[in-house]
Amino acid sequence: MAPLLVAESMSESHGETADSGPFAEQRRLFELLSQDTRHLIIQELLGHPAHLMSLAELEYMTGKSQAAIKDQLSTLIEADMIARYTYEPSEDRRDLPSQFYGFTERGVEILHDYKYLRGLPVARALYENTRKTEKVERHESAPRPELPEAVAKALKFEEPGAGTVAPEKSR
Repeated sequence: MAPLLVAESMSESHGETADSGPFAEQRRLFELLSQDTRHLIIQELLGHPAHLMSLAELEYMTGKSQAAIKDQLSTLIEADMIARYTYEPSEDRRDLPSQFYGFTERGVEILHDYKYLRGLPVARALYENTRKTEKVERHESAPRPELPEAVAKALKFEEPGAGTVAPEKSR
């Protein structure tokens, strides 16, 4: 019977654990971004016109349960990628949301570094072309707080047809 071989990673062979070393932060961020529900939440937030979504909007757009979304939102909040924003004037209203989720400055830096921001136009087109329920449309049009200026600026992109002139077709 041949002896059992145990593979040893290079980092472990040099006295480093998997949680340390030069690529540990990149690995943690990749794992943060690649989990299915978290990835869907990020994509939907990128596509939303205000980049701030209520829990009901996230539930509808991702197709995941509120419990699953809350669990992943807490992970994204703990990683300082997303924050919960409150619109105080709506706190006492039952028909409008007062709690919204959106990116932090660190979150948009990560999205920039991992090239997510290049997908803003596609995420917006997908969001706008998704049929929504009356409740989701009400939530989408609800007043909400302002994102921090740096976040709002990072998420801005030139909308098609906004101030541009289509080139003439050759005859």
